[in-house]
Amino acid sequence: MPAPPPLVHNERVKLTAAAIDRLSTACVAAGFISPVVSLANGQIMISAFSLPIALSTMTWLFTALILHFAARRVLGKLRP
Repeated sequence: MPAPPPLVHNERVKLTAAAIDRLSTACVAAGFISPVVSLANGQIMISAFSLPIALSTMTWLFTALILHFAARRVLGKLRP
């Protein structure tokens, strides 16, 4: 099977990078925005904000960061 033309290849690469970056955005929403909203709504009390919640938030944010940089790396495969 012949290699796709550069335009087709580049669009596929951009689509893949965008999908990975959207996944990183979802990780931020799940790990950071949700706890902040819960805190603001009074569903989580400040005294109940514990180490497991902090570790979970840090894990989600770290995962989002890794996924974002993975998307940037995928974009490096664009052809001129």
